[in-house]
Amino acid sequence: MDCAEEVALLKGEIGPLVGGEERLAFDLLNGRMIVNDIGATPDSAILAGVQRAGMSAEPWRPGGGSGTATRDDRARRRTLLTIVSGLAATAGFLAQLIQVGWKETLGHEVAGGVPTPILAQIFFAIAVAAAFWLVVPKAIGAVRRRSPDMNFLMTLAVIGAMVLGEWFEAGAVAFLFALSLELESWSLGRARRAVQALLDLSPPVARRIDAHGHEAMVSPSLLLPGDRLLVRPGERMPIDGVVLAGNGSVNQAPITGESLPAAKGPGDFVFAGSINLDGALTIEATKRPEETTLHHIIRLVEEAQTRRAPAERWVDGFARVYTPVILLMATLVAIVPPLVFAGAWGEWIYRALVLLVIGCPCALVISTPVCVVAALTRAARNGILIKGGAALEAPARLVAVAFDKTGTLTEGKLTLAEVVPMNGHDRTQLLSRAAALEAASNHPLAKAILAGAKAQGVVPAVDGSHQVVPGKGVHGTFEGREFWLGSHRYLEERGQETPEVHERLEALSADGHTVVVIGNDRHVCGFLTATDRLRPGARGALADLHALGIRPITLLTGDNLGTATAIARELGIDDIQADLAPADKVAAIESLVTRHARVAMVGDGINDAPALARATV
Repeated sequence: MDCAEEVALLKGEIGPLVGGEERLAFDLLNGRMIVNDIGATPDSAILAGVQRAGMSAEPWRPGGGSGTATRDDRARRRTLLTIVSGLAATAGFLAQLIQVGWKETLGHEVAGGVPTPILAQIFFAIAVAAAFWLVVPKAIGAVRRRSPDMNFLMTLAVIGAMVLGEWFEAGAVAFLFALSLELESWSLGRARRAVQALLDLSPPVARRIDAHGHEAMVSPSLLLPGDRLLVRPGERMPIDGVVLAGNGSVNQAPITGESLPAAKGPGDFVFAGSINLDGALTIEATKRPEETTLHHIIRLVEEAQTRRAPAERWVDGFARVYTPVILLMATLVAIVPPLVFAGAWGEWIYRALVLLVIGCPCALVISTPVCVVAALTRAARNGILIKGGAALEAPARLVAVAFDKTGTLTEGKLTLAEVVPMNGHDRTQLLSRAAALEAASNHPLAKAILAGAKAQGVVPAVDGSHQVVPGKGVHGTFEGREFWLGSHRYLEERGQETPEVHERLEALSADGHTVVVIGNDRHVCGFLTATDRLRPGARGALADLHALGIRPITLLTGDNLGTATAIARELGIDDIQADLAPADKVAAIESLVTRHARVAMVGDGINDAPALARATV
């Protein structure tokens, strides 16, 4: 099972056997068909139905790898046959060109009385045989079902071309049709590789803790809700769960797209596939492996492969009408003149074959998958993963677009913005000590501080000692005195937030900056702020959307109104909705859909997922 066309064939053949096609589910990426009739239909009947559709199948067994091996073998065979067909068609063309010249080669063999050379015929015959090796069984299946399809018509057209002596046309049409099927198969293989990359985010083993506190290494597939797990620094979360003990920073970018690591402590949720950066965490599994957010994303990708683009569905519908009409016309041309007007049978059968060849919709059949695959490939080169043809065509009908801010319109990469000293400290001293405290950290804020110090020519101070407080901050000793650096929460825990400090902190945060506090055992020494800069192409992209007539462009963000207003003013955004929780973003998208019908949502994280799902695109 390599394409959505085969899914449609199986629905038509197996659906009536099991009580309707709604009882069927398809996993194209793994080549599986799931039948939900609780054993009411025997396996033998289903296998026979699959065979009638021109395919073969075997019952799926957990842990069995034969299906994957068979699918890979089939893909390699299809690729090899397409290459052989292309080489043979090229060899035939060159052989004919050398022996009979340009004019006769380009379609004038019969009219000019120059037959195709035998050597060229052999090459073209090889090209046809290789191209149609996997097509003919489908064409035969269509005849058995009394439902002639495009495979059947293409087969007849190629046979007709050979009968007429148009060997070059036969070889070329056969190769191009095989190429279109290979491109669709390649697109599916690309999706499989994307899913495999997602699967690789999950660690191969998990460290489970039993009731006695003993650790055991187990496969994540064996985990159950309620299991306790230990995740050490540098390890990936094996399952969705909640933190029971420990503090640390977790890189959730592979799952959520968030650029900044999230501080995690008791009661916080963690995603399977995210990376624990510092501090050992004890977590409790809250979901089964097949229910995690990571696997939900994988299922969405898998299900998307069965959805064809509207243009592809139109071609399928067109073929259901066009194919019988062409066959009927060819049949009438072959038999009516001889029977009614005493025409010569040989002449009118020849003309019927000509009609079949002319009526072959080769360009239509090939153009749609080629265009879809070409567009998907170009998008992939630009870092855009599009789920399929249907998603590719939808943007052409958009009216309004909504954008998330962080990591979407901005770079998702912090840069040092301000150094604000307090209580008699100066900028250089503050930045020097901050750089020393963050020197060994991989946290994005640390990188911003270090890069800022280097750019300003500030040398990190000599640090006598250094200790990380997971998920909160860091402290060290300078000239016998302890200094610390951390978040607003760490400041509150240390009990050093005076009214003046609170006021300055709020003012800096209101500008949309991320604020780091630095202090010693007596007072707060100052603040360092970092900001997430706009993406270089954001302003131009939004201007292009406006030029295309897409209005309104709306900013949906969880940030404060001041930050959102500044961003919107700089980018020319039409509407702003700030301080939004994920549920509020869904309501905002629903409102836009009600008013404008076709709305796109652009976001980069799991917190945007509900809104993304509600949007048209």
